Amino acid sequence: MTSILIKGVQLWGKDKDIFIRANRIEEIKDAGRIHVEAEFVIDGRGKAAIPGLFNAHTHAAMTLFRGYADDLPLHVWLSERIWPVEARLTEEDVYWGTKLACLEMIKSGTVFFNDMYWHFHAIAKAVSESGLRAALSAVFIDGFDEAKAKEQMKRTEELYRASKELPDRIIFALGPHAIYTVSEESLCWARDFGEKHDLMIHIHLSETEEEVKQCVERYHMRPVEFLESIGLLSPRTIAAHCVHVSRNELEILKRHGVRIVHNPASNMKLASGRMPYEAMKRAGLFPNITLGTDGCASNNSLDIFDELKIAALFHKAFTDPTVMPAEEAFALATVNAAGAFGLDSGVIAEGKLADLLLLDLKDVALMPDHNLISNIVYAANGSCVDTVICDGRILMEGRRVRGEAEIKERANEVAQKIAM
Repeated sequence: MTSILIKGVQLWGKDKDIFIRANRIEEIKDAGRIHVEAEFVIDGRGKAAIPGLFNAHTHAAMTLFRGYADDLPLHVWLSERIWPVEARLTEEDVYWGTKLACLEMIKSGTVFFNDMYWHFHAIAKAVSESGLRAALSAVFIDGFDEAKAKEQMKRTEELYRASKELPDRIIFALGPHAIYTVSEESLCWARDFGEKHDLMIHIHLSETEEEVKQCVERYHMRPVEFLESIGLLSPRTIAAHCVHVSRNELEILKRHGVRIVHNPASNMKLASGRMPYEAMKRAGLFPNITLGTDGCASNNSLDIFDELKIAALFHKAFTDPTVMPAEEAFALATVNAAGAFGLDSGVIAEGKLADLLLLDLKDVALMPDHNLISNIVYAANGSCVDTVICDGRILMEGRRVRGEAEIKERANEVAQKIAM
C-alpha cells in the first residue's frame, strides 16, 4: 500500500505535515508532528498545498489541433475545418493526442477532466496510463438518421460494458453531442440508458444563438425547455456552456439540479457570448457551476489557472469588480466540480481523496503572498505547480513527469500528419 508523507508544507497559511495512505489523506498535523514511515517523503518547505484542479469540459485529443483552425465562427469552424479532419483520425492518433493532453493537464495541476471525443478505447488507455481521474464519454452524433442512431446506441452499450474493466478513477459517461446533432429519439434513449445505469450525461447546451434559433424552429421551445420536456435534465446532466439561457431556463436548471460548465475562454474565442453568471447566482445555481477549458482547438490551452483568471475578469468587465471574487472562481475548479462528479475531494482534509498540488511559493507569480487564493486566480499559471498527487500517486514532482519526452515527440508527429 503506497504511502506519502509531505513534511512542513504550507496549508492555507500554516505549516503542516500531510500523511497519505493508499488514495486517502489519512492525517494532517502541525509541521513535525507526524512520525510515521512512508514509502515517499516530500519536503514541503517553500511550497503550498492546494486541492487538485478539475477541468469539467474538454475534448482532450484536440491538443492535436492547437492553432490549426483559429479565428473562425463556430459553425464554420466545426463543419469546414474540424469535422473533416476528425473524420481522418485513427485510434493511434487519438491516443497520442490524449497523452499530450494528460501531460499538459498534469503539468498545470489538473487532476480530473470530463471528456467527450471519438475513439473511446484510445482515450481510456491514455488516461489509465497517465494516473489522472476522468469522466469519459464517446461522442454520440446521429445526424437525425435512424440507422446511424441505432449504430451509435449499440456502440455505446458495448463501450459501457467494456468500461467495467477500467480503473475506478475513470467514470463512464454518456456523450450526446448537442440537440442540433442528436435526434429526440436518441436523446430519450440516452435518458433511459443513463437512468438505468446511473450514468452522467455530458452535453453541449445553449452555446450559441443559432442553436437556440434552430431549437425553437424544430421543437417550438428553447433548448433547456426542450430537454426538460423529454425528461433528460437531472443532477447527472453535465451541461457545457449554457450561454444563451432565459430566466425561465435558469429556474428549470435549478429545479433539476443540472451541473453547468462555464467555458469562458472558448466562449470568447468563438464569440459565442457571455454566460449569465450573475443571474445564475441569483437563481441559486452557484454550487452547480463548474469550470472547463473546452478543447485546444477552441481555447488553445488546457491550463485551468488561465481559465480561473479569464472567468473572474470576464464577468467583472461587464458588471463591477465585486463579481466572481477569487474565492468563488477557485471553487468552480475545486469543490463545486468535485460535487458535480460525485468525488470526495476538492478540499484538503483528513479522509478525503488524495488529489492535491504543491505550488512553488518561490515562483514570482506567487510573491508576495498577501492572499494565496488571489495569487492563484489572478497571477498564477500552470508553471507554478511543482508536484501533482492524484489518487494517492505522485504524477509529477519537481515538474518532472515520466515519459514526457516521448509523448511530446509522438504527439507532434501525429499532429503534423493529420494537418497535411
